[in-house]
Amino acid sequence: MNTITLSNARVVTADEVFTGTVRIEAGRIADVARGGTVTPAEDCGGDYLLPGLVELHTDNLEKHLGPRPGVEWPVHSALAIHDAQIAAAGITTVFDALCIGDLDPTGFRARTLRPSIAALREAVAAGSTRAEHWLHLRCEVASTDVLDLLTEYLDEPLLKLLSVMDHTPGQRQWSDLEKYRVYAQKHDHWDETRLADEVTKRSALQQAHSARNRHAVVNLARERGLALASHDDTTVEHVAEAQADGVTISEFPTTLAAARAARAAGQGIVMGAPNAVRGGSHSGNVAALDLARAELLDVFSSDYVPASLLHAAFLLVDDAGWSLPRAIATVSRNPAQMAGLTDRGEIAVGLKADLVRVRPTAHTPLVRAVWRDGERVG
Repeated sequence: MNTITLSNARVVTADEVFTGTVRIEAGRIADVARGGTVTPAEDCGGDYLLPGLVELHTDNLEKHLGPRPGVEWPVHSALAIHDAQIAAAGITTVFDALCIGDLDPTGFRARTLRPSIAALREAVAAGSTRAEHWLHLRCEVASTDVLDLLTEYLDEPLLKLLSVMDHTPGQRQWSDLEKYRVYAQKHDHWDETRLADEVTKRSALQQAHSARNRHAVVNLARERGLALASHDDTTVEHVAEAQADGVTISEFPTTLAAARAARAAGQGIVMGAPNAVRGGSHSGNVAALDLARAELLDVFSSDYVPASLLHAAFLLVDDAGWSLPRAIATVSRNPAQMAGLTDRGEIAVGLKADLVRVRPTAHTPLVRAVWRDGERVG
């Protein structure tokens, strides 16, 4: 690989921001120096130079697999579009969050799971992705097939993260059944009869399967040394259960009480970047920026909008009074450390040359260029 020098950049390190130069050699950061423009070099024109963003939980692939209701897009094409959008957002490491088990066993997620993992495996092996992709398997513990499906993929080399989740109406994210009714009628077009039937059926599935399946998933994560997250904890009791299970990551706690309990339990707290950008949760749950102001936020996840990740980090500066290095850590160093990736996440000598050139505007930060391992990918 050739040596690359990026100069006249506002370099954002783990601790400070300064005008300087970053030199890349053999895909690694070889030098970080203060000072103005040097030659020969690529002049960044005073733009920010950030570490490549690290995304622990994105459903973005699903959006491209099903671009419209009733439409299923070819999986390799969907993956390529997803990957390009991820890189364009400044994300250089991404955990694709795919659902293991579905409360509707004939549903979209059930049909696309195996093709998605196969396509991802093929693309990574061929070196055809712009971002570095890993797997985050989201285990729907109320489903009947979650353990069979998870067992099928436990030896997948791309697997680094498991999460336990339960989307049964009437609890956690859907504690308010009225909000669940609005969501189901809008997205699934259920009438009142179908809605009542589904609530009854899914509640029965939870009673029959959730406790046993959760226990099994937790044990499998321990046996394989996989990082484990808990999804949508709502009560102090939910967090206590997660703590007993050895959970280290609290994904999207839905209440202030749950976030406080997660902090007390030493869990890393992940919130949705779209929540911050929109000014609140689309489900009526606690606002991400409120948790940031209460010192209860460690990581942002773009969830369903890749571009929200960088935007949300800058909002921490504007709306929560955080320093820029601290804010950028929520989308770089902190998620990398949670996933056990110690070779990336900040601009420091010896680390991977995953970098993003960003120009702030009055409305949103604009990604101008992206490098992964010193290679331009966006």
